[in-house]
Amino acid sequence: MVLDDLSTSLRGTLKKIANAVYIDSKLIKEIVRDIQRALLQADVNVKLVLQLSKKIEKRALEEKPPAGMSNREHVIKIVYDELVNILGDSRDLPIKKQIIMMVGLYGQGKTTTCGKLAIYFKKKGLRPAFIAGDVHRPAAYEQLKQIAKQVEVPIYGDKTEKNAVKVVKEGLAKLKRNNDVIIVDTSGRHKLEDDLIREMTDIFKTTKPDEKLLVMDAAVGQQAGPQAKAFNDAVDITGIVLTKLDGTAKGGGALSAAAEVGAPIVFIGTGEHASDFETFDPSRFISRLLGMGDIKTLLEKAEESLKGKDAEKTARRLMSGKFTLYDMAEQMDMISGMGPLSKIADMLPFGVSGKMKDVDMNDTQDKLKKFRVIMNSMTKDEMNDPNIIKSSRVKRIARGAGVENRNVKELLKYYNMTKKMMKGLSGNRKMRKNLMKQLQFGT
Repeated sequence: MVLDDLSTSLRGTLKKIANAVYIDSKLIKEIVRDIQRALLQADVNVKLVLQLSKKIEKRALEEKPPAGMSNREHVIKIVYDELVNILGDSRDLPIKKQIIMMVGLYGQGKTTTCGKLAIYFKKKGLRPAFIAGDVHRPAAYEQLKQIAKQVEVPIYGDKTEKNAVKVVKEGLAKLKRNNDVIIVDTSGRHKLEDDLIREMTDIFKTTKPDEKLLVMDAAVGQQAGPQAKAFNDAVDITGIVLTKLDGTAKGGGALSAAAEVGAPIVFIGTGEHASDFETFDPSRFISRLLGMGDIKTLLEKAEESLKGKDAEKTARRLMSGKFTLYDMAEQMDMISGMGPLSKIADMLPFGVSGKMKDVDMNDTQDKLKKFRVIMNSMTKDEMNDPNIIKSSRVKRIARGAGVENRNVKELLKYYNMTKKMMKGLSGNRKMRKNLMKQLQFGT
């Protein structure tokens, strides 16, 4: 989970509210202190933490819950609302022809993000291309060229030219006609220096980019605010991309930097793979952080993985607890295309994901592939009704799949565990209602 320590602390605070006999000023002051401590440990800007805690305390003490909502639910909603507010407004990049200028310091993941951004636009039906505007870092052009090959997009660069503005101009002249989204990778530095600012400003004036995205490593902590301000003053950034948010406990500093400069976070990177790249929505992010799940993002990933199949229908069946091995095979194919299981679990409410985290998810990811091979050795009757698979059938299936008997039994155990877990979900009316509400299925 992204920001695991912060998430654990905030979930503990919500649990304290939910378990309280009654809500009084003493409890409210206590939970405000807990929230302050958790946010400060995650490196969230001190000023923002104080503003947040004052708002939570004031609202919790003065506001009356709306009809149909208990005091506990109301206080939890206040905490949720104010945490969302400190992250600022959300914003999606427009899906259109445009020039995107990438800026940031060395080592922040800028060039890698170019590749993830290209994949994002390709999935939206656009044709991206790269311009290698980093003319100072050794091997910068080669790195971007390698990424361009991996994601299958054209690139323009000149290893011998040290004038970045000239390279970018020539790149635009060659690429604009046949490509929709031109992603310009610019030089970074170990720190903000006058020559970097000058070069960025010159490229900015020359290209007149539609978007100026600042790429920041989430681990920079409290330095994120001053960095974001300096880049914003130079080129008026239109969005922030946070990278490596999965590998730090101090990501709160980078998250709060957006609020400080008034530029929205547009993407977050949560790993090295192309799938570890998400559009940023404050309400969804906080929902996951608090253990409330993020079914909308889960469904979007499912739709991408299903490639045109009915994701809502599959999601309904997943929650119903009534499915055959055919259904499970389809779900496994979908899940395999959505990324690591641990990140999928983060998008489920804690009551569900907590059970999933009891298993070794990395090991499970590998087993899914083997399970798929085993299923290919089963008959239609066995796939429709796994209960008929006894000892003799286990031996036949194992021989056909080239595995041991225990592997077939393991698949059946996994199936029964999954079915039981989903039955528990379908039997919990309140949780199911909340999930369906997030999915906007009309319940």
